[in-house]
Amino acid sequence: MSKFCFVIPVYNHEGAIAETLASLDEFNLPYILIDDGCDEPCRKELQRLEQSYRPQVHLEIRNDNGGKGAAVKHGLRVARKLGYSHAIQVDADGQHSPADIPQFLDRSRQFPKALISGYPLYDKSVPRIRLWGRYLTHVWIWINTLSLDIKDSMCGLRCYPLSRTVDLLDKEYTGDRMDFDPEVIVRWYWNKGEFHQVPVKVSYPKDGISHFRGFEDNLLISAMHTRLFFGMVARALRISRMGPKA
Repeated sequence: MSKFCFVIPVYNHEGAIAETLASLDEFNLPYILIDDGCDEPCRKELQRLEQSYRPQVHLEIRNDNGGKGAAVKHGLRVARKLGYSHAIQVDADGQHSPADIPQFLDRSRQFPKALISGYPLYDKSVPRIRLWGRYLTHVWIWINTLSLDIKDSMCGLRCYPLSRTVDLLDKEYTGDRMDFDPEVIVRWYWNKGEFHQVPVKVSYPKDGISHFRGFEDNLLISAMHTRLFFGMVARALRISRMGPKA
Protein backbone atom coordinates (compact mmCIF):
# COMPACT_ATOMS: atom_id res chain seq x y z
CA MET A 1 0.00 0.00 0.00
CA SER A 2 1.35 3.41 -1.00
CA LYS A 3 2.28 5.85 1.76
CA PHE A 4 2.67 9.43 0.52
CA CYS A 5 4.23 12.60 1.87
CA PHE A 6 5.15 16.04 0.55
CA VAL A 7 8.82 17.04 0.29
CA ILE A 8 9.27 20.81 0.09
CA PRO A 9 12.71 22.46 -0.22
CA VAL A 10 12.69 25.92 1.36
CA TYR A 11 15.16 28.76 1.05
CA ASN A 12 14.01 32.12 2.42
CA HIS A 13 10.36 31.68 1.41
CA GLU A 14 9.05 32.95 4.75
CA GLY A 15 6.37 35.00 3.00
CA ALA A 16 4.97 32.08 1.00
CA ILE A 17 5.53 28.79 2.81
CA ALA A 18 2.60 29.06 5.26
CA GLU A 19 0.19 29.71 2.40
CA THR A 20 1.70 26.83 0.41
CA LEU A 21 1.11 24.41 3.31
CA ALA A 22 -2.42 25.72 3.82
CA SER A 23 -3.20 25.18 0.14
CA LEU A 24 -2.18 21.51 0.49
CA ASP A 25 -4.02 20.88 3.76
CA GLU A 26 -6.96 19.19 2.07
CA PHE A 27 -4.81 16.18 1.19
CA ASN A 28 -4.01 15.45 4.85
CA LEU A 29 -0.49 14.25 4.03
CA PRO A 30 2.67 14.71 6.11
CA TYR A 31 5.09 17.49 5.15
CA ILE A 32 8.86 17.11 5.12
CA LEU A 33 10.26 20.64 5.01
CA ILE A 34 13.93 21.11 4.18
CA ASP A 35 15.41 24.33 5.55
CA ASP A 36 18.27 24.76 3.07
CA GLY A 37 20.38 27.17 5.08
CA CYS A 38 17.63 29.77 5.46
CA ASP A 39 18.13 33.17 7.05
CA GLU A 40 16.78 33.66 10.58
CA PRO A 41 13.30 35.03 9.65
CA CYS A 42 12.53 32.02 7.45
CA ARG A 43 14.00 29.56 9.93
CA LYS A 44 11.79 30.95 12.67
CA GLU A 45 8.74 30.71 10.40
CA LEU A 46 9.52 27.07 9.61
CA GLN A 47 9.93 26.30 13.31
CA ARG A 48 6.62 28.02 13.98
CA LEU A 49 4.93 25.91 11.32
CA GLU A 50 6.50 22.76 12.73
CA GLN A 51 4.95 23.53 16.12
CA SER A 52 1.63 24.61 14.62
CA TYR A 53 1.25 21.52 12.42
CA ARG A 54 2.77 18.99 14.81
CA PRO A 55 3.06 16.07 14.16
CA GLN A 56 2.21 16.60 10.46
CA VAL A 57 5.38 18.61 9.74
CA HIS A 58 8.85 17.09 9.93
CA LEU A 59 11.48 19.85 9.69
CA GLU A 60 15.02 19.14 8.56
CA ILE A 61 17.58 21.93 9.00
CA ARG A 62 20.64 22.21 6.79
CA ASN A 63 23.01 24.78 8.21
CA ASP A 64 24.47 25.73 4.84
CA ASN A 65 22.65 26.48 1.60
CA GLY A 66 23.43 23.57 -0.71
CA GLY A 67 20.91 24.32 -3.47
CA LYS A 68 17.49 23.06 -4.48
CA GLY A 69 18.79 19.72 -5.70
CA ALA A 70 20.72 19.04 -2.51
CA ALA A 71 17.66 19.92 -0.44
CA VAL A 72 15.34 17.68 -2.48
CA LYS A 73 17.76 14.75 -2.29
CA HIS A 74 18.04 15.24 1.47
CA GLY A 75 14.26 15.27 1.73
CA LEU A 76 13.80 12.14 -0.38
CA ARG A 77 16.30 10.22 1.72
CA VAL A 78 14.63 11.36 4.95
CA ALA A 79 11.21 10.39 3.57
CA ARG A 80 12.45 6.90 2.79
CA LYS A 81 13.97 6.50 6.26
CA LEU A 82 10.67 7.59 7.81
CA GLY A 83 8.89 4.77 6.00
CA TYR A 84 7.10 6.59 3.16
CA SER A 85 6.83 4.86 -0.20
CA HIS A 86 6.31 7.99 -2.35
CA ALA A 87 7.18 11.66 -2.02
CA ILE A 88 5.50 14.49 -3.89
CA GLN A 89 8.02 17.26 -4.55
CA VAL A 90 6.41 20.71 -4.35
CA ASP A 91 8.04 24.14 -4.72
CA ALA A 92 7.78 26.35 -1.64
CA ASP A 93 6.74 29.50 -3.51
CA GLY A 94 3.21 28.36 -4.33
CA GLN A 95 3.52 28.46 -8.12
CA HIS A 96 1.88 25.03 -8.48
CA SER A 97 -1.87 24.54 -8.29
CA PRO A 98 -3.12 22.17 -5.55
CA ALA A 99 -5.86 21.15 -7.98
CA ASP A 100 -3.21 19.17 -9.88
CA ILE A 101 -2.13 17.04 -6.91
CA PRO A 102 -4.90 14.38 -7.19
CA GLN A 103 -3.71 13.28 -10.62
CA PHE A 104 -0.25 12.60 -9.17
CA LEU A 105 -1.74 10.52 -6.37
CA ASP A 106 -4.04 8.62 -8.73
CA ARG A 107 -1.36 7.97 -11.35
CA SER A 108 1.15 6.89 -8.72
CA ARG A 109 -1.31 4.46 -7.15
CA GLN A 110 -1.97 3.04 -10.61
CA PHE A 111 1.76 2.84 -11.45
CA PRO A 112 3.57 2.62 -8.09
CA LYS A 113 7.03 2.07 -9.62
CA ALA A 114 6.80 5.09 -11.92
CA LEU A 115 8.20 8.58 -11.55
CA ILE A 116 5.30 10.95 -12.19
CA SER A 117 6.36 14.37 -13.46
CA GLY A 118 4.40 17.45 -14.42
CA TYR A 119 4.72 19.35 -17.66
CA PRO A 120 3.66 22.99 -17.36
CA LEU A 121 0.68 24.76 -18.82
CA TYR A 122 1.69 28.39 -18.30
CA ASP A 123 -0.56 31.37 -17.80
CA LYS A 124 0.37 34.89 -18.93
CA SER A 125 2.50 35.50 -15.82
CA VAL A 126 5.42 33.43 -17.11
CA PRO A 127 8.49 35.53 -18.06
CA ARG A 128 9.43 35.11 -21.73
CA ILE A 129 13.06 34.52 -20.85
CA ARG A 130 12.01 31.49 -18.77
CA LEU A 131 10.19 30.01 -21.77
CA TRP A 132 13.18 30.47 -24.06
CA GLY A 133 15.55 28.98 -21.51
CA ARG A 134 13.29 25.98 -20.96
CA TYR A 135 12.98 25.33 -24.68
CA LEU A 136 16.77 25.26 -25.03
CA THR A 137 16.92 22.74 -22.20
CA HIS A 138 14.18 20.66 -23.88
CA VAL A 139 16.29 20.42 -27.03
CA TRP A 140 19.32 19.25 -25.08
CA ILE A 141 17.24 16.71 -23.16
CA TRP A 142 15.90 15.30 -26.44
CA ILE A 143 19.47 15.02 -27.73
CA ASN A 144 20.74 13.41 -24.53
CA THR A 145 17.95 10.83 -24.44
CA LEU A 146 17.85 10.32 -28.23
CA SER A 147 14.09 10.68 -27.99
CA LEU A 148 11.22 13.13 -27.65
CA ASP A 149 9.67 11.18 -24.75
CA ILE A 150 10.38 13.78 -22.06
CA LYS A 151 8.06 16.74 -22.66
CA ASP A 152 9.48 18.84 -19.82
CA SER A 153 12.41 18.12 -17.54
CA MET A 154 12.35 21.18 -15.28
CA CYS A 155 8.95 21.12 -13.60
CA GLY A 156 9.30 21.04 -9.81
CA LEU A 157 6.04 19.16 -9.23
CA ARG A 158 6.75 15.42 -9.17
CA CYS A 159 5.96 12.19 -7.38
CA TYR A 160 8.96 9.97 -6.72
CA PRO A 161 8.81 6.27 -5.82
CA LEU A 162 11.30 6.50 -3.00
CA SER A 163 13.03 3.13 -2.97
CA ARG A 164 14.14 3.19 -6.59
CA THR A 165 14.80 6.94 -6.57
CA VAL A 166 17.12 6.84 -3.55
CA ASP A 167 18.91 3.83 -5.04
CA LEU A 168 19.47 5.84 -8.22
CA LEU A 169 20.72 8.87 -6.26
CA ASP A 170 23.16 6.64 -4.38
CA LYS A 171 24.43 5.13 -7.62
CA GLU A 172 24.67 8.09 -9.98
CA TYR A 173 25.72 11.71 -9.74
CA THR A 174 23.03 14.40 -9.95
CA GLY A 175 23.46 18.16 -9.59
CA ASP A 176 22.81 19.95 -6.33
CA ARG A 177 21.15 23.11 -7.61
CA MET A 178 18.81 23.98 -10.49
CA ASP A 179 20.51 21.28 -12.56
CA PHE A 180 19.00 18.53 -10.41
CA ASP A 181 15.47 18.39 -11.84
CA PRO A 182 16.48 17.78 -15.47
CA GLU A 183 19.42 15.54 -14.66
CA VAL A 184 17.57 13.12 -12.41
CA ILE A 185 14.87 12.58 -15.04
CA VAL A 186 17.45 11.84 -17.75
CA ARG A 187 19.28 9.39 -15.52
CA TRP A 188 15.96 7.79 -14.54
CA TYR A 189 15.16 7.43 -18.26
CA TRP A 190 18.59 5.99 -19.03
CA ASN A 191 18.06 3.39 -16.30
CA LYS A 192 14.78 2.37 -17.96
CA GLY A 193 12.66 3.62 -15.08
CA GLU A 194 8.93 3.81 -15.69
CA PHE A 195 7.96 7.40 -16.36
CA HIS A 196 4.64 9.24 -16.73
CA GLN A 197 3.89 12.93 -17.33
CA VAL A 198 0.77 14.87 -16.45
CA PRO A 199 -0.20 18.47 -17.32
CA VAL A 200 -0.01 21.03 -14.52
CA LYS A 201 -0.93 24.70 -14.28
CA VAL A 202 1.95 27.00 -13.39
CA SER A 203 1.82 30.69 -12.50
CA TYR A 204 4.52 33.12 -11.43
CA PRO A 205 3.32 35.38 -8.58
CA LYS A 206 4.25 39.03 -9.11
CA ASP A 207 5.83 39.18 -5.65
CA GLY A 208 7.32 35.68 -5.89
CA ILE A 209 10.94 35.01 -4.91
CA SER A 210 13.20 33.36 -7.48
CA HIS A 211 16.50 31.89 -6.36
CA PHE A 212 17.65 31.18 -9.90
CA ARG A 213 21.13 32.69 -10.15
CA GLY A 214 21.42 33.84 -13.76
CA PHE A 215 25.10 33.31 -14.57
CA GLU A 216 25.93 30.64 -11.98
CA ASP A 217 22.90 28.40 -12.58
CA ASN A 218 23.06 28.72 -16.35
CA LEU A 219 26.71 27.66 -16.11
CA LEU A 220 25.76 24.66 -13.95
CA ILE A 221 22.97 23.69 -16.36
CA SER A 222 25.36 23.98 -19.32
CA ALA A 223 27.83 21.73 -17.49
CA MET A 224 25.00 19.29 -16.77
CA HIS A 225 24.02 19.13 -20.47
CA THR A 226 27.67 18.55 -21.39
CA ARG A 227 27.98 15.81 -18.76
CA LEU A 228 24.83 14.11 -20.04
CA PHE A 229 25.84 14.50 -23.68
CA PHE A 230 29.08 12.59 -23.18
CA GLY A 231 27.20 10.05 -21.10
CA MET A 232 24.74 9.63 -23.96
CA VAL A 233 27.59 9.15 -26.46
CA ALA A 234 29.17 6.49 -24.22
CA ARG A 235 25.81 4.71 -23.86
CA ALA A 236 25.16 4.84 -27.61
CA LEU A 237 28.58 3.33 -28.34
CA ARG A 238 28.04 0.60 -25.75
CA ILE A 239 24.61 -0.25 -27.14
CA SER A 240 25.94 -0.37 -30.70
CA ARG A 241 28.62 -2.86 -29.61
CA MET A 242 26.51 -5.02 -27.31
CA GLY A 243 23.05 -4.76 -28.83
CA PRO A 244 19.79 -3.18 -27.62
CA LYS A 245 19.81 -4.98 -24.24
CA ALA A 246 22.86 -2.99 -23.04
